Amino acid sequence: MLATRICKGEKVTLRQIEFSDCNENYVKWLNDPEVNQYLETKWTEQALDTIIEFVDSQRNNSHSVLFAIIENQTGMHVGNIKIGPVHPQYQHADISYFIGEKSFWGKGIASEAIQLVCEYGFQELDLHKISAGTYANAMGSQKVLVKNGFLKEGILRVEIRFHDKYIDIYKYGLLREIWGERGN
Repeated sequence: MLATRICKGEKVTLRQIEFSDCNENYVKWLNDPEVNQYLETKWTEQALDTIIEFVDSQRNNSHSVLFAIIENQTGMHVGNIKIGPVHPQYQHADISYFIGEKSFWGKGIASEAIQLVCEYGFQELDLHKISAGTYANAMGSQKVLVKNGFLKEGILRVEIRFHDKYIDIYKYGLLREIWGERGN
């Protein structure tokens, strides 16, 4: 497992996910078609044991960190953000994220979580670049990446099935020097 620290922002705190985060609420998120529409978990029914197994694999992964996103006012676990796998030779990693608690959508939670995980990636992991991919129709995810300084770098044409048709995947990237120029 990569060394982790708690990353605290104004709205959210990121901490390594714990087994206590694995509960029926988490199961509900991953089985909710509105929440999981852009997640690969949508292809199989999720249950508490599969979530615990996934969390266990992430906690023991030496190339990734899965953070729980904790909303500061309520102390509630509202989603997750992952950085990794980290490619040590190239100092590069991907991020992926979701907000499961729909009452927190549109409140800047994902944006701040991305900001904090990028700070962690550039400062703690000494990364050169952080990347993310979005479905072409995931407008909220695209906006939050751009807000955090990511640039659209490419399109994987008709790459993934969304409902009954294939759609594009957009690839975004953020370089350490661009992140630093933004005053981080």
